Amino acid sequence: MQNSVVDEPALGLRERKKRARREALIDATHRLVAEHGLDAVTVEAICEEAGVSARTFFNYFETKDDAVLGHTPWPLDSDAAETFATGGPTGHLLADLQTLVTSFLTDAPIGRQRLTRALELAAKEPRLLARHLAWMEQHKGQLSALVERRLGEDAPYSSEIVGATLLFLTHATFMRWDAAGGTGSADEHITAVVADLRSILAD
Repeated sequence: MQNSVVDEPALGLRERKKRARREALIDATHRLVAEHGLDAVTVEAICEEAGVSARTFFNYFETKDDAVLGHTPWPLDSDAAETFATGGPTGHLLADLQTLVTSFLTDAPIGRQRLTRALELAAKEPRLLARHLAWMEQHKGQLSALVERRLGEDAPYSSEIVGATLLFLTHATFMRWDAAGGTGSADEHITAVVADLRSILAD
């Protein structure tokens, strides 16, 4: 399986170099944390492993926790996001939210293999899960804008409620996938989350 979902020809030379450097930092962090544990690994050790300076590291990540998790700009300009904003893919809001969350998690810019390794490490380090949830919260404004595009001005639903639902589904699916150590697929886990949500609301 390829490590990236982005086609090489679609990227310029500068972007390919940036992506390669980011991936090298993530891979170095994963190797060191898997071998020594999160607390024993320093940013300096990661930089030495990846062959870059500390300044370069902080151009890509705020903390070593972000490097473990592979945090990159969230792909809210993806084809899946655009399809959702314009009323697709099914026209049914909850089903389309489910598809969108699946795309967020499955089509991560760092690729499925790195995402799986990040989930495996996060399952052993509770603070990484908290960091990831906080990172997603930082994107609440972007998610709200996406939802408002989908609903339009005369929507029968509150954009705040739909936005909160989108964030909840993303949180809950990531937590369920994390608890499973990265096994299974995002689609399987969000299907279970939505089924639980339907049961709670129907109670």
